[in-house]
Amino acid sequence: MQEFGFFYVNNVPDYNALQELTLLKHFFSLPEATKMSLAVKKHEPKNSNIYRGYGPVVDSGTQHKEMFNIGPHEAPTPTYQQTDSPLDKLRAISRERSVWPDTGDKEFDGEFRRVFSEGMKIRMKIARGIIRSIGRSLEADQLISRFTESEFSTLGLRRYPTRTKRTESMNSEYDGVALSELEHEDSTVTVLSTFNYTGLQALYGEEYLEVPPSEDGFIVNIGTLVEDITDKKIKAVRHRVKQVDFERHSIPCFFNPSFDADISKSISGRTTAAGEETQLFGEWMRDYLPKVEPGLLEQDILTKEAVDVGGH
Repeated sequence: MQEFGFFYVNNVPDYNALQELTLLKHFFSLPEATKMSLAVKKHEPKNSNIYRGYGPVVDSGTQHKEMFNIGPHEAPTPTYQQTDSPLDKLRAISRERSVWPDTGDKEFDGEFRRVFSEGMKIRMKIARGIIRSIGRSLEADQLISRFTESEFSTLGLRRYPTRTKRTESMNSEYDGVALSELEHEDSTVTVLSTFNYTGLQALYGEEYLEVPPSEDGFIVNIGTLVEDITDKKIKAVRHRVKQVDFERHSIPCFFNPSFDADISKSISGRTTAAGEETQLFGEWMRDYLPKVEPGLLEQDILTKEAVDVGGH
């Protein structure tokens, strides 16, 4: 983690990558109307789920993907009032319950929910172990305590369809390579399944190198927020997905700090980059989410001023 920023976790008990991949493919092959019934409010205004659910194919040049996001919460989503503060509204959304397919095929619906609920638990257990290991190795138990609740954690099913044509907007500004996932660094801890698919690349020195597929295990990397909190002793690696000539699938699990975790100080007490603007992780997510998913949050959640003038 200090030198390469990526590593692999293999031979995980009770994990079946082929089973997940089969169910993932089946889900994305469902009729569009069935998938849209699970869409987040951004894509289907009549739906109430804001953060977790389905997103149709996004094609924004260097991004070309379809997605379905699942959360760790089984209890009903907490409610909020229009008069609540933006932070309290976001706190409720962080605990939003997942939506699940209701296709009429009880065997598929039940198996899909069971497998991916367990899949998220497996990945979160791995991620907690990684945070504990980093905390112990850096003699920073306080790092571990920042991940107690991890409400915003998300399991993301991803489909990268093939493209019928190539445009300049697909190309990397770094080296001109056509992309289906933009060049970026993750924010916290990512436990990733790429199955047997190639296409993922990581930047080392001045060159993007191929990242071998996860096969039956997981690829793990951390992001810029954790890098900053650990005083850059743990490395965040810039990565991307190049455009390939076949349909590609993956499952990233984003493991996040607790909503009320103080991220303003590093383990040495230094003010972090996030700490220049915010103190709590929930506040940071309020600013971060609209950047990575424009339109994901309703306007009255983002600013108190919008609530003061009447909400929606």
